[in-house]
Amino acid sequence: MTDSDELDEKHERNREQRERAVERWVEYIETHDVAVWGPQQNRLVDSQLESARQSDIDIEHRRRVARSRLDETEE
Repeated sequence: MTDSDELDEKHERNREQRERAVERWVEYIETHDVAVWGPQQNRLVDSQLESARQSDIDIEHRRRVARSRLDETEE
């Protein structure tokens, strides 16, 4: 097995893990009231935004993140 194959397999495992996490989240929001999971999701997004603010990312990236959050809240 080459290093490239190992990396491809790792990426595939990561993708599968992310898909399972999304499926669990969908199940959770379908079985719990929005009053429960909404604030949880807001805390998560807010903490990610705060981490981004504390990092050395450029202002344009920060703006894209902020715009994407606004787009999500409008949906």
